[in-house]
Parts: sequence; structure tokens; C-alpha cells
Amino acid sequence: MIQPAETYQRLAALPGVTASRDEPMSRHTRFGIGGPADILVEAASAEAFTEALAIARTSGLPLVVVGDGTNLIVSDAGFRGVVLRLRCADISATGTRVTVESGARLQSLVDFTVAHGLKGLETMTGIPGSVGAAIYGNAGAYGHSIMERIGKVWFHDGGALRAFSNGECEFRYRESIFKRHKDWIVLRAELQMETGDAAALSEASAKILEIRNRKYPPTMKCAGSIFKNLLLSELPEHVARMLPPNVIIEGKVPSAWFLEQVDAKGMRLGDIQVATYHANLIYNDGAGTAGELVEVIATLKARVLEKFGIGIEEEVQYVGFPG
Repeated sequence: MIQPAETYQRLAALPGVTASRDEPMSRHTRFGIGGPADILVEAASAEAFTEALAIARTSGLPLVVVGDGTNLIVSDAGFRGVVLRLRCADISATGTRVTVESGARLQSLVDFTVAHGLKGLETMTGIPGSVGAAIYGNAGAYGHSIMERIGKVWFHDGGALRAFSNGECEFRYRESIFKRHKDWIVLRAELQMETGDAAALSEASAKILEIRNRKYPPTMKCAGSIFKNLLLSELPEHVARMLPPNVIIEGKVPSAWFLEQVDAKGMRLGDIQVATYHANLIYNDGAGTAGELVEVIATLKARVLEKFGIGIEEEVQYVGFPG
């Protein structure tokens, strides 16, 4: 294994790369928590990213690739290895076809399409994070997800650059093939949009953003919803019979409903708080720790399992935890 100091020197010498040692990940996560990464690398282009990725992998050090950190829980102990982030963020359009690099913020992509009178992403306004992460987790809102617009995705599989069609990405609700192959890194994507009226799209986007900002204020240290909603078709029959009809929305059942039944609202551990108005919103109310956050999540999962016999699954990703 190459020593961290040597790996850092090789990474820092790459053109288009910024590298830092012992970087607190609390500065790079929306929760505002997380200990230091041994090496944090930010690449300004896909080429620089590919070179940095090769160095990190040959070093033998643990490696994780992250986006904007909006959906990450980083251990209080930090990450003993290399954290790699792709920062390239170009967005362009030819007719109704939009090409975007994965380091672009999802909101920037939404704003771009709305301004160009391209319909199909306006319901995703206000969702934090990068485009790469949105594709990785098939992000969406209001009954729509990014998979509906994906034409092609280019990614690095650890050895070479490859491209997948929409079908090959195996998108499902909050899932994609990239979640099952975490060493496959999304680099850019092509989206197929529809023509629309820019003014009408802007108005619709603004209304959605107002609603989202009331629920998830931009200054709140949170990841939005912690748990995925559940598909009605996958619930045990005895659980489905318990559900009030007005809870089911387009075949999905909000995790918040199950969490409300186990008294999640207002739960607090240290400075980690479950919102009093939304059972699926957990935030850092000050100096909360990753340990406290993980404990709250585990407690809520255990309560739902005990009461309903079903598991609820996090949308957040974990970095720096054993296993």
C-alpha cells in the first residue's frame, strides 16, 4: 500500500485537481456533521477525475466518491482514506436534448431547463444535491423522477468509460444500477425534454420551491426526507389493510405515516431532532453528532419494525462507518 502522504502528493500534483489533508467533512455535508477525511480531492473535469480515481485506486487506500454531501452521514471519526468529488458542471442544450455533467447542481439543471422552455424537471425544484447523485438515486418529487428524462448516461466503471441507455440503467423507485455498483461513477448524462412555455414552467417551479422551503428551510441542517416512501404493492396485506385511503398517493405510502404511528414527531437525542411537523424529517439543531443521528434512525426503524413488521429504508448514504 502506498502511504497517504505519497498519495496526497501525487493527487495534489494533478492539473485540475484540488487536494487537502485532514479535511473536516462537516464542512461538506448538509447535516454539518462528520470527522476529517484523510484526503479530500475535488476534480474540475472528467479527465482530472479519471486520473485522480486511478491514483486513489492504485494506492490501496479506502476510497469513496461523493456528490454535494446533501444525502450523506459521515462518521464522527471521519474517513480513513480518499474522498473524491467531481466538480465539472457544464449544461448545454440542442433543441430538446440537454447534456449535463454530473457535478452540476440539480437545481442548476432545473433552472436551465425552465429558462429554456424545456418541460420535465420543474417538479424537482428545490431538491438539493448534484445531478450525478440524482441519477444514482433516481431522485424525484410530485410523482415524477429523473429517470423519465434520461436518454443516456456516461460513467466510469473503474477501468473504462462506458455509456448506458435508460433501460440499461435499471431505474426503479429511488434506485438505479449505479446503487448496486458503487464503483461505477456517473460522469455525464443526456436528457430528453419536451418543449414548454418558460413563463408557465417558471411559475410552477416557484410554487413548488415555496412549498419545499417551508418544509425544508434552506438553512436547516438536514437531508430532506430520511426514509424512502413504500410501494403499496410490496406491503404485506395486513399492513395495507391498516392504511387510510387518503394516505396512498400514486401507489406509494409515505414513510412519515408509519413514523407518526410510532411517535417519531418531536423525538430528540442531543441536538438531533425529528421535526414536530414532519415525522420523516430529521435535522441537526446545533452541535449534533453522527452517532446521535445514526441512533435516532436505528430507533425509528426498530419501532416501525416492531409495530408493523416491516422495514423502512434510508435514502441517506453512510460514509466512514464499519461495514
